Amino acid sequence: MPLRIGKKMEKMPLPKPAIIFQMRNIFIFHGTGGHPKENWFPWLKEELEQKEYKVYIPQFPNPDKPLLGPWLKELEQYKDKINEDTILIGHSLGGLFLLRVLEELNQPVKAAIIVSGSAGVKPIKFYEGDYNFSDGFKFDWEKIKSNSKQFVVFHSDNDPYISLGNGELISEKLGVKLTFIPNAGHFNKDAGYTKFNKLFDTIKSIK
Repeated sequence: MPLRIGKKMEKMPLPKPAIIFQMRNIFIFHGTGGHPKENWFPWLKEELEQKEYKVYIPQFPNPDKPLLGPWLKELEQYKDKINEDTILIGHSLGGLFLLRVLEELNQPVKAAIIVSGSAGVKPIKFYEGDYNFSDGFKFDWEKIKSNSKQFVVFHSDNDPYISLGNGELISEKLGVKLTFIPNAGHFNKDAGYTKFNKLFDTIKSIK
């Protein structure tokens, strides 16, 4: 059939460009004597993965007598998962470990969140163990700050393991306001923290 010249042809809609969605990786680092199934870790993992995050909670070796070297080696298997869109969360000794990880990275992560982290301010219940794990409490704060685009620090006033002064020091060195939650203890199961809604909301707000 001949084409009828002069009759307007309807414009075909152009296909929309494909949207490439990159799932954001989140890591949770446990503390001394810790494991992936404790406290608020499983709840947070489930809630975040419903929001299309991918959550990793490594089981670090010898958690009752932790050593920095083996923990860093354990984390190496995830190195391709840690990038500029990754969020790192450290609880207790895991917060101290997070600081050491940031000293080692070659590119910044999206955010670092420290919950009841240890930085050498007494009283600390397991001061000697934290000191030995960290090889002292001297930190390269400038390198740490350069390796995360955002920081959040949680601490409470009645933490029986790591005193409030640690959260105050860490937040001061990182140049952020301390997120202080009264009567939250160590943000663990014993303090009623099998859920952590404030942390969940904080993560969702990170763009």
